[in-house]
Amino acid sequence: HEVESVCAGCSPPYDADNSAPLAFRGLPISELKNHSILRALTAEADGWEPGVVSAEVLRAQEEWEAVDNIQPETGSQASSDQPGQLISFSEALQHFQTVDLSSFKKRIQPTIRRTGLAALRHCLFGPPKLHQGLREERDLVLTIAQCGLDSQDPVHGRVLQTIYKKLTGSRFDCALHGDHWEDLGFQGANPATDLRGAGFLALLHLLYLVMDSKTLLMAQEIFRLSRHHIQQFPFCLMSINITRIAIQALREECLSRECNRQQKVIPVVNSFYAATFLRLAHIWRTQQKTISDSGFVLKDLEVLAKKSPRRLLKTLEIYLARVSKGQASFLGAQKCSGPQAPHSKDLTFTGVCDLLPHSSEGTWLI
Repeated sequence: HEVESVCAGCSPPYDADNSAPLAFRGLPISELKNHSILRALTAEADGWEPGVVSAEVLRAQEEWEAVDNIQPETGSQASSDQPGQLISFSEALQHFQTVDLSSFKKRIQPTIRRTGLAALRHCLFGPPKLHQGLREERDLVLTIAQCGLDSQDPVHGRVLQTIYKKLTGSRFDCALHGDHWEDLGFQGANPATDLRGAGFLALLHLLYLVMDSKTLLMAQEIFRLSRHHIQQFPFCLMSINITRIAIQALREECLSRECNRQQKVIPVVNSFYAATFLRLAHIWRTQQKTISDSGFVLKDLEVLAKKSPRRLLKTLEIYLARVSKGQASFLGAQKCSGPQAPHSKDLTFTGVCDLLPHSSEGTWLI
């Protein structure tokens, strides 16, 4: 009788027509298990603990929080090639290591051709040659620089989406063509048209910059500087020009000593790119440069970078060490005051390809 009285006291009212509890009518089946009465009735003998979240619920919550994108397709399982998923630098690089790039490799000129006194001077006083075992890795870098952006390649699309999301903080995909790319510092609605002289390597360098937690902070600082109301410049276009400088430095064997020392090529080229970009930002900020100075700044920067690559790399090491300790960088020490400038189509940007080479030894062909 005691049990009957308890149940009578807690039972919900019934519908006279079908004897179904009114409180349960209209509830989805998936919700019934969450009803307090049913949970009490189905509790284990050792007692139900409402404060304990099951492992299944935790897994479901983690899966939901991991959903960063609205997938346009339904009924199909997400694959690693879907544009909505971020891609790491190593995964993108692995893609180029596995696809057939023979047609692009035929175009590369691994080193600068020198003749006469220039060849003699380089032989006597120039940097050491790259070790034989590293030349295949060097050729891969130069081959990727010959590849264009293929909007039909899912990996290429994921690289673009990752760069966009990391710089803007967006959690959603965007179109591969559109005015939003101009906000990032491309010249037009199609990023592919700006990759002249650097190819897909320019996008890999941006991917490298935004996918490491320490260099991401640097990228975001430079991106904020690029949107300064007076000192604005096209961020991605500037980055592409830095990649061009890195390609030239590699071909002119300016990085050979460091590559030989580390027994690596790609990490050295990546670090050299980041260090050169950091140096440019520092010059731009402290010397109050504007878009009209871009060509000359890049030209002087190229000479400095090729002459003292080790010094630039050391500066980057110091910067990243300060970032890892939570210290303000020398970029962050002087905050960009004033409102952010919207992208302007009237900006005239001069890159390294738009100026004459500083010597007859160099060429802008990759």
